[in-house]
Amino acid sequence: MTDEMEAIDEATQYRRKIDHTLARFSAAHDEMEAEEAKRRERRERLSPTSLIESTRTALQRVVTTTPPPEAEEDSAQTRLQEKKQRKIDRSARFGRIAAAVVAGLVFLGIGGAWGAQTYFDAKFTQVSALDENSSDIQDADAQANDENFLMVGSDTRDGATDEEGVGTADSNPGARSDTVMVAHIPADRKRVVVTSFPRDLEIDRPDCQRWDPAQNKTTDQVSPGQKIAKLNTAYAVGGPPCVTKVIQQITGLRINHFVGIDFNGFKEMVDAVHGVTVHTDVPIDDEILGKVLMQTGDVTISGDQALNFVRARHVKADVAKSDYDRIKRQQEFIGALLKKVMSSDVVLDPGKLSDFITAFAKATFGDNLGVKQMMTLAQSMKGLDSSKITFLTVPTVGIANSRGNEVLVRSKTKALFDALRNNTPLPDPNAPIPVSEQAPPTSSSKSKTSTSKSTTTSKKTSTRG
Repeated sequence: MTDEMEAIDEATQYRRKIDHTLARFSAAHDEMEAEEAKRRERRERLSPTSLIESTRTALQRVVTTTPPPEAEEDSAQTRLQEKKQRKIDRSARFGRIAAAVVAGLVFLGIGGAWGAQTYFDAKFTQVSALDENSSDIQDADAQANDENFLMVGSDTRDGATDEEGVGTADSNPGARSDTVMVAHIPADRKRVVVTSFPRDLEIDRPDCQRWDPAQNKTTDQVSPGQKIAKLNTAYAVGGPPCVTKVIQQITGLRINHFVGIDFNGFKEMVDAVHGVTVHTDVPIDDEILGKVLMQTGDVTISGDQALNFVRARHVKADVAKSDYDRIKRQQEFIGALLKKVMSSDVVLDPGKLSDFITAFAKATFGDNLGVKQMMTLAQSMKGLDSSKITFLTVPTVGIANSRGNEVLVRSKTKALFDALRNNTPLPDPNAPIPVSEQAPPTSSSKSKTSTSKSTTTSKKTSTRG
């Protein structure tokens, strides 16, 4: 090092430049070390162990610490200083209390959320239903981040009693799929399209392993395929895996979630949210189920009424008394139920929300289904305009054939699911059916028109219920 008092010559100036440069580097190094030390201290303070310990210590200080009495001989402060000090001490105590409360709530919230997810997921009955590598899936790359929920309403009566009015396993053995819907949510989450399939849709059923509804699993026995069969037999024969296989063949969609709901638990879901409001212009008086809902307009219905509302398909006021009328009511009810569940009346009521999730978990069985999947999907769809939710019925000719089955309009079906897979605009549901695919005229054709029943029926989620 050089002495600043030395005579300044060229060599001295050079050495001083070096000394000053080294000093600046040293100061910069010291500053960096100090900043790194602060970062380490901050990380240690924010670590879970440190937070727990600091929370515990803060609570102990708040509860047990009292300032020692001031000795009279050491009291040199004025009244103003004492008042100021008391104010500072009081603020510090409040700060410690607030810090302790916030930290406690954070840990309780994390622990509660994890515990709730584990609790509710344990209630879901898991089944094996999916085949995401099926050769029937088309445009796989375009569907990479899409979500496709296959929803099946099973009419199994296992566990039901006579008092519930839905029949029992003895009077109605086995299980069929009275409701089949696919909810498609594209990767951009800008729309939701729910497509229904008539229970009597004529299909080519593939080979499927036999399904045991009591055990919710397949057996080793294989049921051979059937070239001409009703859609609801796919579930009766092969359960969820067979229905998934059939729907993937028809749609080309990659089904990555399966949701099954049975009669026995459906009512509890509705009662958990204290009823659901539906709108009906005519009384629902069914020839088999009786007087389901005699009021008209906006009516809040209970679980018992809701069950019959979605089951009724012989309503006296329905002109055709067909599955299409029931599908329309089912779609309206699902829209109303979703609206109720997502309302502040349920979301902000921990009791109702917990009861609904418990009832939903108890009443459903599925594959790739749980609280995490449902919450992730709900978050991704947050803020979606209800007008972007569309309900459709798969295009059929609208007149049952000689076997009593509904027949697909293949060209319109292809156009619909091409649009869903590639996230392009939906085709016009009222476009005419090609002549080559129209049903042959029959004496009963007057009861249905080619536009009202044979084309895809489309509507937006009702804002009335």
